[in-house]
Parts: sequence; structure tokens; C-alpha cells
Amino acid sequence: MNLSDIQTALRTAELDGWLFYDHHRRDPIAYRVLKINPPMCTRRWYYLIPKEGEPAKLVHRIEAQNLAGLPGSDDHYSSWREQRDGLARLLAGKHRIAMQYSPLNSIPYVGLVDAGTVELVKDCGVEVVSSADLVQQFEACWSEVEWQSHLAAGRVVHEAVRTGFAMIRDAVRLGKTLSEYDVQQEMVRLFDAQRVIADEAPNVSVNANTGNPHYSPSRESSLPIRSGDFVLMDVWAKQNKPGGVYFDITWTGYVGETAPHRYTEIFEVVREARDAAISLVQESMRAGHPLHGYEVDDAARQVITRGGYGAFFVHRTGHSIGEDVHGNGANMDNFETHDERRIIPRTCFSIEPGIYLNEFGVRSEVNVFVEERDARVTGEIQQAIVPILAAPR
Repeated sequence: MNLSDIQTALRTAELDGWLFYDHHRRDPIAYRVLKINPPMCTRRWYYLIPKEGEPAKLVHRIEAQNLAGLPGSDDHYSSWREQRDGLARLLAGKHRIAMQYSPLNSIPYVGLVDAGTVELVKDCGVEVVSSADLVQQFEACWSEVEWQSHLAAGRVVHEAVRTGFAMIRDAVRLGKTLSEYDVQQEMVRLFDAQRVIADEAPNVSVNANTGNPHYSPSRESSLPIRSGDFVLMDVWAKQNKPGGVYFDITWTGYVGETAPHRYTEIFEVVREARDAAISLVQESMRAGHPLHGYEVDDAARQVITRGGYGAFFVHRTGHSIGEDVHGNGANMDNFETHDERRIIPRTCFSIEPGIYLNEFGVRSEVNVFVEERDARVTGEIQQAIVPILAAPR
């Protein structure tokens, strides 16, 4: 935890402090920002970082060591009455405090403090505001080590996609039976060999299943992959070591030498939407113009709506990426939520517009890393549907 940087951010935001609270590890953000990992959290604890001066702790007596590694004064409680009195002392003289709270739960990734605790803090005469911008600054900004970890994971993820397409090509040419699940499991084996991990196995889908954004094949329900099929692969992973961050992409292919016009028509609309969002981010960063998550979503959604497929773009344009595949920075979203968080340097997010029809769906996903005055796509960019049976060059 960098106390000085947090206090500088609090003063910039005109906040009196940032109040961390947890019970039974409900708030993983708190543990990552504070960089603590106590063995047992069965009682409520509070940790206040003021905009100036020494932090303060309030912990239960039987778990008094839970915040021992953090700087600041100690206060203890046992009964609920002592807890409330202690919280009042902790917040004395404070007026505006940030917590992991999101008004109307507009950003659910940050809305982790329960309503009752927010009421308890407000009852001490304190205004509670969202810590969303602080969380992004101290949770979603990558170090150089994390950036290199992302690139390393990306090399494996791209290899997995190429392996999947090659596996389909070879099986179809040899007349072998192959399923979505078979391809998925080969990718899982590659991940194990390359020492990367993911919270779930990759999405490998064909035909109508590609129209389900969160489809995942199983041994029992998996469809066969045959000549003439449309294929979508959504693959994400991170290095299997502390501090590893995710790489997350989606590619599409056609089991043949040339994809039919209907597939390419939809792909081109999605590609244009993807590129419009990327361009907006890059142009804004280069010009030094403030940019917010919802504006990037608007840029992609306008293209798809103009193409006549707005009703078939059923999710946000992108999500923050970090140690969790869905991270705690700004999302590219003015659809599922209205994300007003500013896009800031050293954060990474996906851009992944899609069109989902009954017979098939197309999504094209890249990762974008933001620098001080620029932004870059961190991996390969798909420009056309992969012709899986095309003759090798």
C-alpha cells in the first residue's frame, strides 16, 4: 500500500478519507489495495485512511491482528455497542468518505459494502461517496511487471486460438469426428503445459451456439464441427503466478476456403464498430482529451445501430482487465450501466462488440492498453474471418 499516493488522491478528490470495511472477505478490493491477507476474517474490521495524518483501525478483540501489518492507531471492540462507538470515534470530524459503494449499484464491481453498513456510517454524520475512481487508480493501473505478464499470457492465448483452428482443419480434412468440447479441452491442455490459468475454460462454439455470448461447451452438450460451419473462439488466460493479469480475445473462423457473404457482411459491421472504438481511445489519449467508458461504448454501438443491428448487440462494448478477467477499472459501457469513470493511463480493457442472430453470432475482441498519451492494441487484430480450410501458404 502506498499511503502517500492514496492521501494525495484523496486531497485531489476533496475527500476526508477512504474507509475500508470487511466481513468474511466480502470485499476483495480492500485486501488487494491494502495488500493484506489475514488468516481469519469472521468479525468486522474498519480501516480509515484520512487525507492527512495517521490512518486508524477498528478491529474485534479476538481478531486484533487482522490489520497488524498496516500503519495507524488501533482501537478495539467486542460488543455491537462498542463497535458503533468505535466507528463514531473513527469518523469524528470527517464529512465526505469514500467506500466501496456505488449509487444505485451502477457499478456493481465496486458496490461491495452492504446497505446496512453504509447506513451505519451515514448515521455518524458522514456522507458516503463511491470509491470507484480511487479503486481504478490503485487497483486497475498496471505495473511494468503486470504489463509484461499480460503480453506473455497473450502469446499463449494466441497460440491456443491458432491451435484450435489447426485442429479443426486437420480433423475435417481427415474426416475425423471433432466437437466443440474436443477443441476446448486441447486448449486447456496447452494452458497447463504453458503454465497459464483461467477462471473458466475457453468458449469454442459453432453455428447457432456462436449467437450465445456466454456459451461454453460441455462433454454432454457439445456440437460436432463440420465443413461449412461457422466457429467462434473466446479465449482468456493469465500467467499462473502472483500478480498475473489476463489477456482476453475472441476470433471467428469458417470451416471452408471462403466464408459466405452473410458471415462476412456481419463481421465487417462488427470490425468497423471495434475499430471505431479503438480509434476514439487512441485519438483522445493522443490529444489529451478526457474520455469516459460510456463514450467508447457509444462509438461502437452507433456503428452497429447504423448498420441495422442495434437490437442484436446485447452487451457492453468492453470490460476492464486485471488479475480478474473482469477487472475493477472503467468498463466500456453505456448499455448495461452508464460508466462515467474516466479512462486513465496504465489501465487495460477489452473492446468486443458483437452481433448475435438466431443462426450465428459474430464478436471481435481485442485488448487495449492505455499509456500516458497513447493507447495500443496488445495483440493481433483480426481483419477477416479465418478460412480454416484454406490451403496453407
